[in-house]
Amino acid sequence: MSDRLKGKSALITGAARGIGRAFAEAYVGEGAVVAIGDINLEAAEKTAAEIGPSAYAVKLDVTDQASIDAAVKAVEAKAGGIDILVNNAALFDLAPIVEISRSSFDKLFAVNVAGTLFTLQAVARAMIARGRGGKIVNMASQAGRRGEALVAVYCATKAAVISLTQSAGLDLIKHGINVNAIAPGVVDGEHWDHVDALFAKYEDRPKGEKKRLVGEGVPFGRMGTAQDLVGMAIFLAGPESQYIVAQTYNVDGGNWMS
Repeated sequence: MSDRLKGKSALITGAARGIGRAFAEAYVGEGAVVAIGDINLEAAEKTAAEIGPSAYAVKLDVTDQASIDAAVKAVEAKAGGIDILVNNAALFDLAPIVEISRSSFDKLFAVNVAGTLFTLQAVARAMIARGRGGKIVNMASQAGRRGEALVAVYCATKAAVISLTQSAGLDLIKHGINVNAIAPGVVDGEHWDHVDALFAKYEDRPKGEKKRLVGEGVPFGRMGTAQDLVGMAIFLAGPESQYIVAQTYNVDGGNWMS
């Protein structure tokens, strides 16, 4: 690792595990001090302890404005400000159109869309007040690039994230804040057990078959891993991306071309 993020303060939402944790480890490796934001404070504290002294835990429920505001204040108090935000917290669900529930819809939009927007807003306000600009990285998905028969709501939330990235990027660059996004493809991890089980239910497949088929369908030849996304996350948070505004980058093994 190098020191591309030396002296920077980062906040990553949903960072106790998975992709968020991988980003936190990478940012610390690049010299940043990282707030592990998560709704599960105990898990966040455990992750921070395992990463080391440059990581610390912050309680953060992205569906609760008071929690968002408190987390931003906590990071400012601990690190002097926020230079980098990664909006990583997200939920997944699927169902045929005729079986989508309002509760599932409301939950996914509350976390994936409203959570992204209002965390971005709170951090942007803090960055503007500080006057030093910053980097905001939203987590979109290949699911936001097109619809899927069983994944209407999740696809819609990630399409919204891509759109919000464009609008926020255009609005905030005048303050020196770069807003961009990463659109992963299929990323292996513990969450895929849940995804596979849902597909097994609705597509009448044996457990594990959907995951195998999805991996085989990636042009690169396998599902992605959190580590496959780390390079883009560092790039968008670092100085090399200064002239990049309102873009969403596919990191998906060739699944989608744009």
